[in-house]
Amino acid sequence: MSKNIGLQLYTVRDHLAQDFVGTLEKVAQIGYKGLEFAGYGGLTAKELHAVVTDLGMQPVSSHLSIDLLKNTSETIEYALELGLSYVSCPWLPEELRKTADDYRAVGETLAQLGEEYASHGLTLCYHNHAFEFEQKSANGEFGLDILYSSTPAHALQAELDVYWVERAGQKATEYVAKYAGRCPLIHIKDMEDSESQTFAEVGSGTLPLLDIIEAGSKNGTKWFFVEQDVCKNDSLASITTSMAYLKGVGIA
Repeated sequence: MSKNIGLQLYTVRDHLAQDFVGTLEKVAQIGYKGLEFAGYGGLTAKELHAVVTDLGMQPVSSHLSIDLLKNTSETIEYALELGLSYVSCPWLPEELRKTADDYRAVGETLAQLGEEYASHGLTLCYHNHAFEFEQKSANGEFGLDILYSSTPAHALQAELDVYWVERAGQKATEYVAKYAGRCPLIHIKDMEDSESQTFAEVGSGTLPLLDIIEAGSKNGTKWFFVEQDVCKNDSLASITTSMAYLKGVGIA
């Protein structure tokens, strides 16, 4: 039942800012197998690859803004030297997501970029928040679905963030199944049982994470990344709690 469990390093950005390599060492000690980057700590790709692999972890993915993704030659060169398999667009500025046509235009841009990345062996993904679940078409279609329906799957894959799917009032297991074969990466996080529905350590909240992970495994997900956008506790303590839960249920 053990899965490929990684960490989206944005979770521990406060520690990385103080000691990038030392924080990676602690992440490895906690038990994470793979990494998704949100910045490279000023290291060259060769240096960072050596650090990560020496710690017994795998460089898997990186979050890059749509503007950075457009800088294909530099971005692709770094990603390949680091040893990444995926790059992911983590966010759309508001001006790019007001209408259905906006989502189709973004889809066209990402599809073109995805073809370029794919030609070098890299898979381009899109990572959602909740705003993509606003109805944008006359028939009530969500922005996220417009984006994926307007792009070929080989050029743009999904990195579903299950917290935001559920925060938007949808069922994450259903969305994982909807994009079966197109969702190689999933962000697993939990939702506090409170009025604010804020972020919680994995296993301590209300999301049906075991069902979500099972759905992902059945539908082609390769990596599950723990992410906690905001931690009430020390961020390293939070990712330790999340890993302890995943180990306790036999996932990690």
